[in-house]
Amino acid sequence: MIKPYNCIIVANGSFPTFPLPLQMLGKASVVIACDGAVEALHRQGFVPDAVVGDMDSLTPQMRQLYADRIYASEDQETNDLTKAVHHARASGEKEALIVGATGMREDHTLGNISLLATYAPLFDRVEMLTDYGLFTPLGQTTTLKSVPGQQVSLFALYPEGRITTENLRWPITNRLLTSWWQGTLNEALAESFTVRLEEGGCVIVFRELDYRRVPL
Repeated sequence: MIKPYNCIIVANGSFPTFPLPLQMLGKASVVIACDGAVEALHRQGFVPDAVVGDMDSLTPQMRQLYADRIYASEDQETNDLTKAVHHARASGEKEALIVGATGMREDHTLGNISLLATYAPLFDRVEMLTDYGLFTPLGQTTTLKSVPGQQVSLFALYPEGRITTENLRWPITNRLLTSWWQGTLNEALAESFTVRLEEGGCVIVFRELDYRRVPL
């Protein structure tokens, strides 16, 4: 379901434990870690190519071990994930997959997911992968791959641009979603579904990863 990514950004949430995110990490050519994620990444046998953040979460041992690839930023107007994303963009990456951005504190999780809409214009492709599913930001009409029965949720970050869906069990037809819950808990009916967006619309789509049914 997910095409490989050359660049993976590891945030300081719950480190992935399921097969797909770990496989994606192992295949990536470039791994950029937020400073708070470095220790978990190191324990799992992964070596970051860059460590980005304000370095307030980096232990002295990790600071010494990865001293040659630290990119410190004390900018308090953005979080470490955003700093890592901008580092990827500045390094010439056209695509980026974010892992480890959910779990632990719920406010961090919500903030990180919503930031996908901000990151989308920076890349040709950017997504967020968890142990349970894939978040994809959409700013225009898009057809996404799916598996019949796969659980799907749509989150409209602001009520602009009407939304219409095709091949979902409970269709959305020319509707403004005014609250996050309104597009959630749907289900794919086919091997793809379409989200049609009017100009100005922005939706983050979640597709579950049920490893019993959804191919890796």
